[in-house]
Amino acid sequence: QVQLVESGGGSVQAGGSLRLSCAASQYTSINYCMAWFRQGSGKEREAVATIYRDGSTSYSESVKGRFTISQDNAKNTLNLQMNSLKPDDTAMYYCASSTYPGTCSISRPRHLYGYWGQGTQVTVSS
Repeated sequence: QVQLVESGGGSVQAGGSLRLSCAASQYTSINYCMAWFRQGSGKEREAVATIYRDGSTSYSESVKGRFTISQDNAKNTLNLQMNSLKPDDTAMYYCASSTYPGTCSISRPRHLYGYWGQGTQVTVSS
């Protein structure tokens, strides 16, 4: 079992920055691919960034160049640095982990992520 706990959400003005963190109870040895998803009000949950166990990353077009996903294996932590935030980034952000092999690209099917955190809210005002 993998337990994930997100932190770092909050309210910020457009153009500002936030850093989300996800503490994992178990890391690299069983987590094949980790990701940050978000779900805005009335919208589908979407992947915004993924990271493979070797450190390779992928991003959705909507956040590319503004968000950076990283992992600290020593601390069992997944991070998401969010810069140049826009009102459209307002959403609940979720950390997810997958132990299934296969591509770790941004298009990885959501059902392959077996572990999810409870979410942390990000609100960006104009």
